Amino acid sequence: METITLNNGVTLPALGLGVYQSPPEETAAAVATALEVGYRHVDTAAAYFNEKEVGDGLRRAGLPREQVFVETKVFPSDYGFEETLHAFEKSTRKLGVDQLDLLILHQPRPSLFERTVAAYRALEKLLADGSVRAIGVSNFMPHHLERLLDEVDVVPAVNQVELHPYFQQPAVQAADRARGILTQAWSPIGGITFYPGPWREDRRNVMQDPAIAKIAHEHGKSPAQVMLRWGIQQGRSVIPKSTNPARITENLDVFDFELDADEMRSIDALETGLRTGPDPDEPRGDFYDRPIPEA
Repeated sequence: METITLNNGVTLPALGLGVYQSPPEETAAAVATALEVGYRHVDTAAAYFNEKEVGDGLRRAGLPREQVFVETKVFPSDYGFEETLHAFEKSTRKLGVDQLDLLILHQPRPSLFERTVAAYRALEKLLADGSVRAIGVSNFMPHHLERLLDEVDVVPAVNQVELHPYFQQPAVQAADRARGILTQAWSPIGGITFYPGPWREDRRNVMQDPAIAKIAHEHGKSPAQVMLRWGIQQGRSVIPKSTNPARITENLDVFDFELDADEMRSIDALETGLRTGPDPDEPRGDFYDRPIPEA
């Protein structure tokens, strides 16, 4: 497992298990399986409604707490200073841990940005108190980052965004790089281009792209492994999601080969500029007001 050093000196495993849309009844087994085969990084969120099951999986695996990097997210309905401090308490209680390795804001929520700023200031307090080891954001575009950094003290360690060969967000990556922020890819194998969800109906399945299939064939790897290797070689953290034990194991098997410069350029050339997931600037009203339960 390769590791990446964040801007505050904390290291995280470059590849982690994502659990978005993992049914609660399958999540604990997926987490335990991942840890048993060698994963040491799990990414969840309050709004995935499976933090408790992630915690069950952590305990089932039986590893020392310090060996597993645990990351979760605060949902916009819990933004605000005191509200976010309480969100931390809810998440750690469900996960069954005292300290989080990384806590990030799930969305910028531009229409209520003052609450976004207050939430981030709560993250700064949790960082100063030692309750979290690193803090960050998710789905922040460069203008959101600029607006946030005008009002806070700590530069985010991580910005987690939709990023796969069909949507590479070069402006976001450049803005993150300029500030020493690690770009972390959700949907790094383009899952959002093929799993169910309220997104564009004309989406293309990146897993079936012929250019990626050709590279995969040449290396004796799967298209998913090629995309994960591409992301890791470009210095990103990647968070593939699966509950299938065979795919969980396959997704980890990306550290025994390298893509050459031509192969990297071939994947880079697949950029479409088309977002598949939700637009961070789009008002989402009631969706962002969904309450996160206490247990």
